[in-house]
Amino acid sequence: MSADVVVLGLGYVGLPLAQEAVRSGLEVLGFDVSSRVIEGLNAGKSHVDDLSDEAISDMLAKGFRATSDESEIRDAKVAVICVPTPLAEDGGPDLGAVISATRTVARQLTAGTLVVLESTTYPGTTEEVLRPILEEGGLVAGQDFELAFSPERIDPGNPVYGMKNTPKVVGGTTPAATEQAAAFYRRFVDTVVEAKGAREAETAKLLENTFRHINIALVNEMARFCHELGIDLWDVIRLAKTKPFGFQAFYPGPGVGGHCIPIDPNYLSYNVRSKLGYPFRFVELAQEINATMPAYVARRVQDVLNDAQIALNGANVLLLGVTYKPDIADQRESPAVPLAQVLRDKGAVVSFHDPNVEKWRVNGDVLDRVADLDTAVASADVVVLVQNHHSYDLDALTAAAPRFFDTRGATTSDAVHRL
Repeated sequence: MSADVVVLGLGYVGLPLAQEAVRSGLEVLGFDVSSRVIEGLNAGKSHVDDLSDEAISDMLAKGFRATSDESEIRDAKVAVICVPTPLAEDGGPDLGAVISATRTVARQLTAGTLVVLESTTYPGTTEEVLRPILEEGGLVAGQDFELAFSPERIDPGNPVYGMKNTPKVVGGTTPAATEQAAAFYRRFVDTVVEAKGAREAETAKLLENTFRHINIALVNEMARFCHELGIDLWDVIRLAKTKPFGFQAFYPGPGVGGHCIPIDPNYLSYNVRSKLGYPFRFVELAQEINATMPAYVARRVQDVLNDAQIALNGANVLLLGVTYKPDIADQRESPAVPLAQVLRDKGAVVSFHDPNVEKWRVNGDVLDRVADLDTAVASADVVVLVQNHHSYDLDALTAAAPRFFDTRGATTSDAVHRL
């Protein structure tokens, strides 16, 4: 069966892309190496927050199909690679999944195909890593097939901006590749923005998240000294954001999480160090500040207990919300994990509640969600709001808790301790 597009990697990025492409009338094939993912999708079961089972069933009804048979890639006109790029031990991107997916495409590549990488990585990856692999079979990029990069901008759980109405940046290794990739995405994305080339498109993604990373670090550092000076930083931010120009509000927290902020800026820092030989100082300082926030929160929790003449060693600490964003189940790089690790290392008995997570892995241990939230809150020595899910009744929770520490600035009670 021929397809207009094959999407390699059916996770938080690939699946929403496939959904919009299907909605536009394209014949879409999904490819993944996970048999569990393939079997689930073909049975109408979703494994990501943003798509329901009903949405998957609708895709299937419109002709979508998932497969792990790479021979089917050969008949697709466009191949879009949407696989993860986590951090490697040296601080650079782990391109293992990208290289594997590219080799899969290369084995099935035919003349006239457009190959697009969406996985976030360092500038030059599309030309320096993908292109040589794709050309191993004798076809030449820019002559026999086209190659481009288009950074994913998926924001899991965002009720306003999705694949269709978020502007799409595309940059090809040749002008023709840019034009062809832009025409492809215009089939199902409202606004497509053409980059000068693939490197510019790669770097734009990193700039977006580096901007956020650095500004989050700024307010995280301010949270520390504002606490020491007796200044309410949350009120400071409320006041500053009334300025209608020249300011964008960022908020402190227990650390940064997700698939972008803790990872993407390090790609750029790694690239600068490895190719130019000097540090990207803003990024490295921001990483240092944000990475220490879980330990800082743990110290603040210990101070709250000390004021009540309770030792952290042996204290019952209940963490509320362990995902990296509100109202989703995604736990990737959540600061709740290092926070729990620090607390447990100091002897605390850590339990958790999250409406979206039944079992949570910390230090190799699997913790079960507390059976009854009200009972757990009342019996804890201190309750820590790590992620503010909208289903939480904060007024009731803060009233019931003996001590409550809010890392998100979501509470208003004077009895609450806030970051």
